Amino acid sequence: QVQLVESGGGLVQVGGSLRLSCATSGVTFTRHTMGWFRQAPGKEREFVGARRWTGTTHYRDSVKGRFTISKDGAKSTVYLQMNNLKPEDTAVYYCAADQGGILSTIGDPHTYEYWGQGTQVTVSS
Repeated sequence: QVQLVESGGGLVQVGGSLRLSCATSGVTFTRHTMGWFRQAPGKEREFVGARRWTGTTHYRDSVKGRFTISKDGAKSTVYLQMNNLKPEDTAVYYCAADQGGILSTIGDPHTYEYWGQGTQVTVSS
C-alpha cells in the first residue's frame, strides 16, 4: 500500500527558501513517477514538477531555475527545494505517485494514483 506524507511547509518571506519533504512507503523510485502539485485558493491544482521513474526531472516554466526535486532512496523520501520564493507560489503543495507513467501525461493530476495530504506554503511580501 502506497502512503505519502508531506512536511516542511510554512510561512516565508519573498525571496526565501523552503524544502518540502514527501515521506513515502510502498513506493519504488525506479518504478514510480513522483510529482509535486500545488493548489491555491479558488484555483485548480497545477503541476509543479516531477521526478520520473527514469530519473529525469521536469518542471513548470514558472519554477524552473528556482525549484529542484531530489530523492533520498535510503530514506524513501522525495524533496522539493524551493528557492527565491514569490507570493504567487503560495498554495497547498501535494506530492503524488504514479506507477510508471509516460512523459506526455506527467503534468496531469488525474494520472497519479496516490496523493499526500498536502502542506501549506505561504509567501509573504
